Amino acid sequence: MNRIKVMLVDDHQLVRDGIKSLISDSFGIEVVAEASNAAEFFKILNQQIPDVVLMDISLPNMSGIEITKVLKRDFPKIKILMLSMYTSEDFIFNAIKAGVDGYLPKNTTRDELVLAITEVYDGQEYFSKSISSVILKSYVNSAKYGNTNTDDKMNMLTPRETEILRMVVEGMNNHQIADQLFISVRTVETHKTAILKKL
Repeated sequence: MNRIKVMLVDDHQLVRDGIKSLISDSFGIEVVAEASNAAEFFKILNQQIPDVVLMDISLPNMSGIEITKVLKRDFPKIKILMLSMYTSEDFIFNAIKAGVDGYLPKNTTRDELVLAITEVYDGQEYFSKSISSVILKSYVNSAKYGNTNTDDKMNMLTPRETEILRMVVEGMNNHQIADQLFISVRTVETHKTAILKKL
């Protein structure tokens, strides 16, 4: 089995060291390079092409979102996982528009980080629960204020998906939704993934 080659891009050495220590003993994942800014990042790409880039948004001179746009244009096969303390709607949607394959807050757990790396490497998109909730709430708000495109997409949802989306907007977590609908937490997560894909 090939190891997933990961590159870290963050301007704080302490953060990079922390991420390396979290995933260094993960079977199948190897941190092959790290950079603190865009210049270092693109220089390293001349010698080392990673499978997955863990990218911070806030970087000196050129943001992670700007780097992502260039990377997706010139190296479309490289997967990009945004790992950021910024979890507001604007940052998330700008990152998605730039082409990220996933988005995680920096307070994510080791297990979720490893799962996210594996998922995006396998060609899936990965957004943490908190990030997914921001995305879903944004679509619901757009629908409330008459965005026609959003209305069309909302009509694609099944009754159960619509019900779960309403509960997300009301602030309910996966366990609360599962208890109220008498389904498993895993089933709730599956429905939320389907909602995100449709929207």
